[in-house]
Amino acid sequence: MKSENSSRSLLNKRPSTDKPPFGGQTALEARFARARAELSGSREKLLRLILENPEDTFFLSSRELAKRYRVDAATIVRTIQALGYSKFADFAAALRAHFITRITPYTLLRAASREKRTLDDRIHSSLETDLRNLQSLQSSIDTRRVIQLSKLVKRARRIVVVGIDLAASLSWHLSYGLMSLGFAAEGPVGGTGNIQKRVRSLTSKDLLIAISFKQGLRETVEAALRAKKQGVPTFGITDGIDTPIARICDSFCTTQVTSVSFANSYVAPMALLGTILVACAHTRTARTLALLRRSEEEDRTDHRWYWSLANGKGLE
Repeated sequence: MKSENSSRSLLNKRPSTDKPPFGGQTALEARFARARAELSGSREKLLRLILENPEDTFFLSSRELAKRYRVDAATIVRTIQALGYSKFADFAAALRAHFITRITPYTLLRAASREKRTLDDRIHSSLETDLRNLQSLQSSIDTRRVIQLSKLVKRARRIVVVGIDLAASLSWHLSYGLMSLGFAAEGPVGGTGNIQKRVRSLTSKDLLIAISFKQGLRETVEAALRAKKQGVPTFGITDGIDTPIARICDSFCTTQVTSVSFANSYVAPMALLGTILVACAHTRTARTLALLRRSEEEDRTDHRWYWSLANGKGLE
């Protein structure tokens, strides 16, 4: 019990927020459902249009939103007040959270396709977006949480890193890096059954790291939920404080995955994983150096690197 409590003390607490149910409605949808009986037909239609097209509306001001739906600004204000929001800024924040949890590859590409750009422009825009994501991570990273995670990794008996679909590349990278540092980590692949069996065997002495973004993939979210139920320390890597992974896990780090294409950009998440591996390597530097020295000697003996096959001469 002492081990479990000490692990928990390393995890950050978050302030309570307007939380949507896991796997159900967003906070904005929940408010809309509760207020629907009191809404006039025109207000209900207006809100439905906004909720169904968040990628086109979450960045608009109240005046711009009014102009888009051909109503006056006062109508927008009264409508959001009917949902219980006293300020438009609060409604806008909820709409953004709704957008993040509902965005799909289709909505991403559809929004991008509406912009009239050349293919060359789109390529440069993709690189610029990646750079902004990386700059956002650099300016907002909470190093305390990275350090806390490294301490959890150090004391964990086993570490399971769960990432599905494209995020499997992140799971594999982190688990492989941790294994190289001497930690008992794995990034399970395969179907739901394989992941559930791995998570089912975890205890309070272990650690689950869940990687998923936006609305979250069901298998990853359910793995985090199962781990929590079993008393396993959980840490999430996601892209916002309102995502299911952020709400479920004991603590988490956020990094942007904004992309101009249909797939998430993993430039910033890969950089975040790099900081985690650096922190883990330096939680027990002497042991890490000993492991890497032994690995280097074995690689040289096994001719792992190409140059060793040519006795260090390389190609002639």
